[in-house]
Amino acid sequence: MTSNNTVPANVIDFINLEADLLDHKSYEDWLQLWTDDGLYIVPVDTQETDFANTVNFAYDDAEMRRLRTARLSGGESVSSVALDKTVRSVSRFRLLEETETSVRVRCAMTLNEVRAGRLLTYPGDVEFELVKDAQGLRIRKKVVRLLHAGSHLATVAFIF
Repeated sequence: MTSNNTVPANVIDFINLEADLLDHKSYEDWLQLWTDDGLYIVPVDTQETDFANTVNFAYDDAEMRRLRTARLSGGESVSSVALDKTVRSVSRFRLLEETETSVRVRCAMTLNEVRAGRLLTYPGDVEFELVKDAQGLRIRKKVVRLLHAGSHLATVAFIF
């Protein structure tokens, strides 16, 4: 465990940028934030760590992320028709590990959506594994542990 819990400002800025891109449906720009081998994971069981061998709401590699964003932006997702807007907040950043080439950070996330005039809220913990490269930071893994993942979730028409 890292004793210095100071999360570098560029890491917080990067995570805020990712949230902004998703809220404004800038999916092509969002896809550019990822490494080629990156994984976007939303587990059903918030305690799970073996994501490859369990059921998840999402377990997306690069191709699945591309297909997911194409469905959301191309009108092929029936559930996205009634979606008006999302607004997410990220806070409570904690540095889990940092090396010369990577950084792991956990933060709180609250995503709010308005669907057919009704406000829905999705709180959760998000863990990012970020790679430092010549272009700055890129996402190698993003795991979203939704607070109410074990209960009924409404049709999800966005990326957490």
